[in-house]
Amino acid sequence: MSSSAGLREHRAAYLGIVGTTLLVLAVVLGLGLSPHPGSSGSSGSPGGATGAGRAGVPAAAEAPTAAEAPGADLPQVGHVFVVNIENKGFGTTWGAHSRAPYLAKTLRAKGILLKGYYATAHHSLPNYLAQISGQGPNSQTQGDCPVYTRFHETGPVAAPQQVVGNGCVYPKKVQTLAGQLDAAGLTWRGYMEDMAKPCQHSRLGSRERWASARAHEQYATRHNPFMYFRSITSRATYCKHHVRPLSALTEDLKKVSTTRSLSYLTPDLCHDAHDASCKGNDGKGGLAAANAWFRTWIPRIRHSPAFQKDGLLVITADESEGAAEDSRACCGEGPGPNAGQPGIDGPGGGRVGALVIAPQFVKAGTSSKRTYNHYSLLASLEDLFGVGRLGYARTVTHVFGRDVYNKP
Repeated sequence: MSSSAGLREHRAAYLGIVGTTLLVLAVVLGLGLSPHPGSSGSSGSPGGATGAGRAGVPAAAEAPTAAEAPGADLPQVGHVFVVNIENKGFGTTWGAHSRAPYLAKTLRAKGILLKGYYATAHHSLPNYLAQISGQGPNSQTQGDCPVYTRFHETGPVAAPQQVVGNGCVYPKKVQTLAGQLDAAGLTWRGYMEDMAKPCQHSRLGSRERWASARAHEQYATRHNPFMYFRSITSRATYCKHHVRPLSALTEDLKKVSTTRSLSYLTPDLCHDAHDASCKGNDGKGGLAAANAWFRTWIPRIRHSPAFQKDGLLVITADESEGAAEDSRACCGEGPGPNAGQPGIDGPGGGRVGALVIAPQFVKAGTSSKRTYNHYSLLASLEDLFGVGRLGYARTVTHVFGRDVYNKP
């Protein structure tokens, strides 16, 4: 059975169970169920955020609503691609004067721009972890884990599925989207640019070896979320098969059968726009370097057989420029058991925006103001793959719906 066929079968069974359960609850409790509570599609405002931002940037309150259930009308997406750039707020990336015109204009015209998409924390690492696990930040992940430590538990698991304590590498019991895909018979890979060998990470308890760029190696462990879960790293053969250098993507894209259900791409410290000046390059960094990377790699994805068949591409940023610049949140995010302020200076990681391209399911050149964040992304992918929701993905106010999957 192909990964796409297995995905459709698993999704159908999952949605049937969820739909029946919700129907029973609605009858018993007398609740009127809406596919998008508290929202009217793309007419919402990205100003529906809470917390601290730059002077002159309003932070209006957003009324909390119940987390949305998977929709029965989800598109039959078979292959998902996720790409993150680094430390760029919405206006910097998507504004009229963006230094990445290929991303902000050429690619923007091919999909839907989510103007109300927010990061969930500062600094980088907890945002990546949020996207694949739903775990909230702690002080060590907020600091990008300069020491590659085990997560030390200090209390019982707290709702929603949050391990309580502090540290970097989560114990085996903490679930990830990767494990969910394995259990569902689906496939995944992480593709990391400039990673010298598969499953590259520091030794537990040691200082992080790959924290800053070198002339010929600009890989950063903190931008590779798979390296922070013992359920992945403790199995060397498994980890090396699934977390590969970016160059492996070229071969994997050649056929539908070799393209994974989830492909998670991380450019290196130069090409993700993190470093303003790049080592071993011509010196050009920032969004200009990211723009060149997108010109090379995104056409390879878009023209691949799997993407043309049933693909969906999400491009976003891990966080805004910094905690002081924008630490607003959306979507019901608040303090967690391990961090009173996920954004250090506020409740979130600031407004960053996201672009979704899916030729079979998304109308080109459109936009939505509905609020989303990284937990919303995780919940949306879990719904597409027909698996349950993890951690804070269980609490989000919105998941991708008809405002995103808007092609007739």
